[in-house]
Amino acid sequence: MAPSSGLPSSGLPSSEPRPCELPLYELPLVRAGRAVRSAQTLALAGVDGTPLATVHQAPPLLARLTVAEVREHCAGQDPDSAPDPALLRRAGRLFATATLGGLTPERYCELQARAAGVPVSVARHSLTDVARTFANAGARIAAECPPGATGVISPGEVSAVWARRGEVLAVIAPSNNPGTHTQWLTALACGYALLVRPGARDPFTPARMIDALLRAGVPPHLLSLLPGSHATGDALVEAADLSLVFGGDAAARRYGHDRRVILRGPGRSKLLHSGPVTDEVLDVICDSVGHDAGMRCTNATAVFTDGDPRALARAVAARLAPLTPAPPQSDEARLPVLPLAEARALREHLTRRLDGAVDVAAAHYPDGPLADLGDGSAALRPAVLLCERADHPGARVELSFPCVWVLPWRRSQGMAPLRDTLALTVLSDDPALAREALRERSIRKVLFGPVPTWSAGEVSPHDGYLSHELMEARGYGVADRLL
Repeated sequence: MAPSSGLPSSGLPSSEPRPCELPLYELPLVRAGRAVRSAQTLALAGVDGTPLATVHQAPPLLARLTVAEVREHCAGQDPDSAPDPALLRRAGRLFATATLGGLTPERYCELQARAAGVPVSVARHSLTDVARTFANAGARIAAECPPGATGVISPGEVSAVWARRGEVLAVIAPSNNPGTHTQWLTALACGYALLVRPGARDPFTPARMIDALLRAGVPPHLLSLLPGSHATGDALVEAADLSLVFGGDAAARRYGHDRRVILRGPGRSKLLHSGPVTDEVLDVICDSVGHDAGMRCTNATAVFTDGDPRALARAVAARLAPLTPAPPQSDEARLPVLPLAEARALREHLTRRLDGAVDVAAAHYPDGPLADLGDGSAALRPAVLLCERADHPGARVELSFPCVWVLPWRRSQGMAPLRDTLALTVLSDDPALAREALRERSIRKVLFGPVPTWSAGEVSPHDGYLSHELMEARGYGVADRLL
């Protein structure tokens, strides 16, 4: 059953702000595939303060009851069952092209952009990115499965099977980038029942994904959408078998003690530059920092160089500074937008973390680092922070806009300054550096050469293979004759 909406499907061109008098979109809960209303609702406004949606909320008790209901459904299912890849491919096509929950693809992109402050261009290309991930889900699971765990055990054989570690997965989702939600699709492809608590500013992407999956024919009990507070998230984590939690250091502190929790974030992705500064080097650095408005966990937040960090920082700032500040629903927007007070607070937070670093991009902004859009919101202009030492604490600071720290590095320091990195691009012609980075276990992905940090292959790990945390190889044998 698809979530319902009161929002009409026609409207103004995406580059113009919507008038405030448009009817609010209504987003219900989804409990085991059923769209339901709640006595508790939350008004969701855009970053400019315009009311956009009424989002039904799941209190903690309702979250626990939904987990219990889903478990009852799972109890009667084949333990090896999982949605057919053909259903997932169909769901991907629906996500990209269909009117779902009353929203055309373009209206979904606009709502997502206006609520989350992400440029609408990001949501638009995420339509095809999500569809591609859906289509590739079957091949990805096949690639991740250990070759010895075939699941086909002949009589008289003792071998291995690839089995789920549980039945119910809670997902505590973010609001930073629509593509992030494709990660929990892996769990669905493994056969898990999913209960998604969306981020406060983007309930639209997981709602659209769930609607597409249900319409494609995925069993309803496998999909629930439960917007709510931190307490709702805590209730889901407590009640589920496993949980996939997205977030930064605060999420790690909140849930890191629980061995049933799989943490995703922060990214702290980086580049290591060794050699001359060429146009191609600058292209890769700036693409790594600014792609998708700098809001991915694989956007670079630090650059280490064995050259002149001051010259490199100035060159990067000159390239990033022209990124266009505009309302997120504008075709021209290239930077994230927040309510003005939140944007000021974020920049003040950065100022408190400078510890002697200098923002060399500031010279490009005569009216300051925030672009006041005149509607109660502000775009966050890029920051390029020049540091004097490789162990500057800024290398661990990750903020939700294009913000990069440029630090000196010497070969004798090795990989120590680069530890705890999700994605590292080694901009060098020395393969020994890439091999050394691969030996550092806290660097999760290494890219050698002029490859942006956000790059990924169809079956490349993001932060390891998620299925290896959701599944396990177990021994299983079948007698050559039965009693």
